[in-house]
Amino acid sequence: MKKAWLIALVIILALAGWSVSAYNGLVSMNEQVKSSWAQVDTQLQRRADLIPNLVNTVKGYAVHEQDAVQAVSDARAKLLGASSAEDKMAANDQLSSALGRLLMISENYPNLKANQNFQSLQDELAGTENRIAVSRRDYNQVVQTYNAKIRSFPTNVFAGVFGFHDAVYFQADSGTKEAPKVQF
Repeated sequence: MKKAWLIALVIILALAGWSVSAYNGLVSMNEQVKSSWAQVDTQLQRRADLIPNLVNTVKGYAVHEQDAVQAVSDARAKLLGASSAEDKMAANDQLSSALGRLLMISENYPNLKANQNFQSLQDELAGTENRIAVSRRDYNQVVQTYNAKIRSFPTNVFAGVFGFHDAVYFQADSGTKEAPKVQF
């Protein structure tokens, strides 16, 4: 009888140890997802911070293009006001589209294209777009690892019990698969 209790105790302790380990692993992976999203969010904020200067520069040259300028300003406001990751992704898509239109319009204004401030802002914007792409890729890799872990048996049982849910991939909208073209 003692032997059966001892075996049961060992099994219970092993399951408890595994449960604690699985939980701690999920917490760690969840924190990696959050940290990776924070990097994406930082780059989105950087781009949003560049936009007022770009808009003001364009306003001085492209007085007949106020609709495009307003679309960029509105999209920026949506991005800054978004609270959830999904809302930020949608606002980012809208901002990318509006920026693309604004930069295409700038092609019609040679004096604007020649403006040193505008060129500098375009360079910064291009660099920021690259950083956003890298951050998105890194975020999606972390999300893939996390989602695979919480969907795998037997971890999926504990993930559900402890309230871990799938993380959302950062997917570009079909109209914004490419960064805005920045040309000189």
